[in-house]
Amino acid sequence: MLGVIPTDEALRRARDLGLDLVEVSPTERPPVCKIMDYGKYKYSQSKQKHKPQTEKIKEVRMRPRTDAHDREIKVAHAKEWLDHGNRVQFTMIFRGRERQHQDLGHSAFSEILRELEAHAKVERPPRMEGNRLSMLLVPAKAVPVKKPPAPKPPAPKPSSEAKAASAAEAGPATTA
Repeated sequence: MLGVIPTDEALRRARDLGLDLVEVSPTERPPVCKIMDYGKYKYSQSKQKHKPQTEKIKEVRMRPRTDAHDREIKVAHAKEWLDHGNRVQFTMIFRGRERQHQDLGHSAFSEILRELEAHAKVERPPRMEGNRLSMLLVPAKAVPVKKPPAPKPPAPKPSSEAKAASAAEAGPATTA
C-alpha cells in the first residue's frame, strides 16, 4: 500500500517494474489505482469463466395429470441425482385449460417434497413462470468426500535429561 501519490509518479513506478497502472475505482476521490500485469489478470479471469461445472442441475418434467406410478419413477430418479450431489428442478407444464387448475400442480409438488424430505432441501419454492410451475431442490446433506487418512502426529522427542536418565539405567555401552 503506497498511499496517495501523483499520477505521473505512479506511472513511473509501474513502468520501472514493467507492469501496468490499472484504475480500480474511478469514482472515489482520489481515484484508486493498482500496479499489476493487466494481461495476466485478464487471462486468469478468462480461465475462471471456463471452469467446468462440478454440480449439475437435473430437470424432471411432468404434467398435472401425470400418473402416480410415473411420478414415483421420476421421484426415484431425483433421489438418485440428489444422492450424487446434483440439484434437481421439477417443472410442471400446464397446457390449455390445465392452467385453471394450478392447485393440482401445487398438491403434486407438496407430495414430491414429502417423499424427498430426507434427501433434499428447497432452494426455490414452487412458483409459476408463464405456463410452467417449477421448484428447485438441493441435496439435504453434502456428498461425502473421501478424505485421505490423517497423518499420525510425530512421537514427542525425549529431552536431553530423559536420554541421560535412560542411558544411566541401561548401564555402560559395550562395543564388539
